[in-house]
Amino acid sequence: MEKVDVAVVGAGLAGLTCAQQLRQAGYQVVVLEKSRGLGGRAATRRLLNTCADHGLRYLDSQGARSQFLIDRLLSTGDIALWTESTHTLSASGQLSVDSDRHPRYVAPDGMSTIAKALAIHLDVRRNHRVVAITPAPEGWKFAVESDPAVASPIVARSLVIAIPAPQALTLLEPLTNSAELDSTKLGFTELEKMRVKLRSVQFDPCVTAIAAYPVTRLADSQSLEWKALTLENDPILKWIGRDSSKRPDASQPVFVLHSTATFAKQQFDAPVLQAVGQQMLDRAAQKSAPWLNEVERLQVHRWRYAFVSQSLSESCLVSQTPQQIVCCGEWCGEWCSGQQVEAALESGAAAATHLENVLKRSAT
Repeated sequence: MEKVDVAVVGAGLAGLTCAQQLRQAGYQVVVLEKSRGLGGRAATRRLLNTCADHGLRYLDSQGARSQFLIDRLLSTGDIALWTESTHTLSASGQLSVDSDRHPRYVAPDGMSTIAKALAIHLDVRRNHRVVAITPAPEGWKFAVESDPAVASPIVARSLVIAIPAPQALTLLEPLTNSAELDSTKLGFTELEKMRVKLRSVQFDPCVTAIAAYPVTRLADSQSLEWKALTLENDPILKWIGRDSSKRPDASQPVFVLHSTATFAKQQFDAPVLQAVGQQMLDRAAQKSAPWLNEVERLQVHRWRYAFVSQSLSESCLVSQTPQQIVCCGEWCGEWCSGQQVEAALESGAAAATHLENVLKRSAT
């Protein structure tokens, strides 16, 4: 049995921030991530000779923590300035420059670069999907779906759940009905309180389409006056990004389209995702450049928990139990729309600070 001080479920920005702070404080930490990649919505898809960011659009300063991260990534050359200007297309078809001018940064190698920088020196177990947690006298045990050749039993003194609130609820609901609660004195009431708060968090979904065009369209794409375009009051599209403008050596045009929440809810379980993506491209062609539906390659991705629509006021969610459970993520804390990166970083740091204090007390 492998014993660690803290197990962090989820390698998004909040989970990696929490794990890194605890590691630097001298604790043994393991991060369990269900996917092959890191970063959650700071995600990058690889194409033939390039890549595309189909989650986090760009990095901008939303507060002290995001600015510190930007400064760090600029110093290492991981990110570069993309644009200071974004555009909006009104419902009547009027294109205008947004008044909110400020630097937006991107990673030429893809926004997943941000997560890789946060994960330096961390013990991250990828392809480890936690399907159940079990309390035990010595801490927390995990049921993990992974390659049997690399999986090993883990027990952690404390647990951080750094995934969307509905997924955290899936892990905690069986626990609140578990027979082990009585034997470990975890406190049924405390876990019930946590479950109620998790249920109050709400997300909006999003469908993302990655569209690659023939090289003959490169000049057409570069002639567009916008790099990032918000569509005002459109029923299908919320945002279009000229993703290839992030790549200094782009050999062909690549665009990323984000749907509205309403359209995503209507089409989320559609059996043929390519048809959904083509509908988005047809709308883009109608609203902007007519050739945008003449795609060479199309990939479509569904984000069930794309944007927080109802958050918690706490910077992290803590259960006052002997074996600590802390939940964190961009859905925690007081934040405004468009500040989910800052919220994720702040929440991850708050979770780590709480556990540092708990672990120090338990060691004395």
